[in-house]
Amino acid sequence: MRFRLTALGLHLLASCFALTVILGGLYLGWYRWPGWYLADAVRVTIVLAGVDLVAGPLLTFVIASPVKPRRVLARDIAVIVAVQLIALTYGAVSLWNGRPLYYAFSEDVLQLVQAYDIEDAELAVARKLHAPLLPHWYSLPRWIWAPLPQDSEEHDKIMASAISGGSDVISMPRYYQPWDAGLPTLRSQLKKIDDLKYFSGNEKKLLKVRVRAAGLAADQPNALALTGRGRPLLAVFDRTNLKVVGIFNAK
Repeated sequence: MRFRLTALGLHLLASCFALTVILGGLYLGWYRWPGWYLADAVRVTIVLAGVDLVAGPLLTFVIASPVKPRRVLARDIAVIVAVQLIALTYGAVSLWNGRPLYYAFSEDVLQLVQAYDIEDAELAVARKLHAPLLPHWYSLPRWIWAPLPQDSEEHDKIMASAISGGSDVISMPRYYQPWDAGLPTLRSQLKKIDDLKYFSGNEKKLLKVRVRAAGLAADQPNALALTGRGRPLLAVFDRTNLKVVGIFNAK
């Protein structure tokens, strides 16, 4: 039993180290709050943890035996580690492809833009036009303004695509503009919590409690919804300088 527990402990320690390095790097680079929540990365993380921190070490505990030939034991552990590495690679690639790249203000809402939201064709167009806010593999999350184009034909085309579930302007880097350029429009779109359509009545009550607890005004037009894969968050702004002063969960 002592041999099995030692093997379990060593395997668990190595798995924890590998998972911490990968998840820690992704979190510090791209998934800091509110990215982790909005991208709904918890689901992938649970699968990774289940395979690397539970299944792998437990299987090692089962197959480890002091009477088993070392070559056979090494082969069995190698198979377990290979399966873990495949799962870890799959999860890391999924998180990388879904990493948050932009928090985009468009029309009347803030939206998370993840790497896989931007299609290769749109990237090619943006590169051809030398778009200033074009994403690169090393790009960290940025706050941007994504207005609809002034051209009525392009405007209507994008609107129709978005309504039918296709590409929206937030996934078209050629239209991205600096965050500061959109602040006058953003100011005009700020709403009271009660006027935001993204939250239920109970969620609005809870949000107002949390906003007041943070020392912020809960009855002024100073908020926008911040949306992603999960439930929307509430972004509260300082109306004097239009800085985000708080992001609140409605759960």
